[in-house]
Amino acid sequence: MKKTLLFLFAIASATASMACTNFIVAKGASTDGSVICTYNADDYGMFQNLCHFPAGKHAKGEMRKVYDWDTNVYHGEIAEAAETYNVIGNINEWQVTIGETTFGGREELVDPKGILDYGSLIYIALQRSKTAREAINVMTSLVAEYGYNSEGETFTICDPNEAWIMEMIGKGPENKGAVWVAMRIPDNAICAHANQSRITKFNLKDKKNVLYSKDVISFAREKGFFTGKDADFSFNAAYAAPDFSGRRYCEARVWSFFNHFGDMTPYLDYAMGKVPNAEPMPLWIVPNHKVSVQEVEACMRDHYEGTPFALDQDMGGGIWEMPYRPTPLSFEVDGKKCFNERPTSTQQTGFSYVSQMRSWLPREIGGCLWWGNDDGNMVAYTPIYCCNTVQPKCYNTPGADAVTFSMDNAFWVCNWVSNMVYPRYSQMFPSLKEVRDSLENSYFANQKSIEDRAMQLYAESPASAQKFLNDYSNEKAQQMLDRWKQLAFYLIVKYNDMAVKPEKDGKFELTPEGLGAKVQRPGFPENYARRLIKETGDKLIQP
Repeated sequence: MKKTLLFLFAIASATASMACTNFIVAKGASTDGSVICTYNADDYGMFQNLCHFPAGKHAKGEMRKVYDWDTNVYHGEIAEAAETYNVIGNINEWQVTIGETTFGGREELVDPKGILDYGSLIYIALQRSKTAREAINVMTSLVAEYGYNSEGETFTICDPNEAWIMEMIGKGPENKGAVWVAMRIPDNAICAHANQSRITKFNLKDKKNVLYSKDVISFAREKGFFTGKDADFSFNAAYAAPDFSGRRYCEARVWSFFNHFGDMTPYLDYAMGKVPNAEPMPLWIVPNHKVSVQEVEACMRDHYEGTPFALDQDMGGGIWEMPYRPTPLSFEVDGKKCFNERPTSTQQTGFSYVSQMRSWLPREIGGCLWWGNDDGNMVAYTPIYCCNTVQPKCYNTPGADAVTFSMDNAFWVCNWVSNMVYPRYSQMFPSLKEVRDSLENSYFANQKSIEDRAMQLYAESPASAQKFLNDYSNEKAQQMLDRWKQLAFYLIVKYNDMAVKPEKDGKFELTPEGLGAKVQRPGFPENYARRLIKETGDKLIQP
């Protein structure tokens, strides 16, 4: 997503975002052979529906208008493809999934005259591609022809068989197009990126697993970004070298994801950002066990728990240990530059998904986008199948927008609940987690039987299977919304005025006279009480 914080690279002035996060699991690294990838779309003020682009046939000479995905500013027109495919969210009917994180890089390489921004590029490529490799070709061909006007981007591009990471940056106002590198993630590996360019050196001769623009090195030489042998060329060193911010705010999220599946202690100094020449992390690792969709969802909810970056070690979380921090991430106190940690799970997430792509199933059934319309930690991911042509109403609500609340809209109802929970996290989050996990466990428990029924219908009529899965997806999304409304009502009653109403057998207790039972007043958590008295000295000590 677009950048919200400026910093200087050591080699050049650049912009950077502490925004989105992508995790990638290749098919040989997952428990069931799925390719899995994720996306947290993070940007303050962003309101997003679950988008849909229907499949279509287009006449020769038909043009497509391009509007910036972030700003809705009109950029121009491009030639429409003869055929486009159905897209729901960030997955298409062929199970191709594309996500991104913005790394910024050298700001002088942004081309404001380019027609294609990163978001438009994603959704146009999804409409035109049957495989990840085809999507890479579509994206790179389009920017070469029409120009690229976004900052540096890292793209996740996956299909049921292959997982790729591609990094792209423009060539400035005087040079149309972009320089880029794409690398296939080994089938036994996991990868991640989080707003910091991650591709360093790459094998120029491995045409099967490495793709790149013909001028990716020569352009860097021309601009004075690189001198040396081609074999020593590093994409991020030339175009977006990591500094403290890129490592601590961004690469630390990658470190934490990897750390769930291997010992990342040797790379802790790098992720901490304070040791200048610390060894960088690898682009991917082989996990110490096969990774499930549920584990990846849990990683999307990560707040660095149990690591040196954990957010429960200081008073920044307030009385009830909120694992979130206000932004901007950087701030100044008495002339000292300070910062907050930036975990994967963050309050500014507009939508979050975990995409599951399976090669052994019919494509209409194999692609499942587990989707949520808020911070991944605060939502139940509901199943959206790649063949769906009608969005759930709660994910595409007429009248709801960034400044218009709607009780029928998942973004607003989920944000309503999460914003109740954030400041009283340790007190209220267990109630949310119980509902969240109950819903998700039911979805996973039913997945096989639902897909078995879809397979039966598919044998008779693929269209019947598609309708069945579309109806199921929409039913589960609405079920989630209804349950979230109940949760909102429960939370305000249960925890009103920082007290806690007692319950018995799932009901709020009453006195014999029918009044609400005496509330519990838990007061300060013990750790916070100690910090408070230490900070205030004798002021709050009774004589």
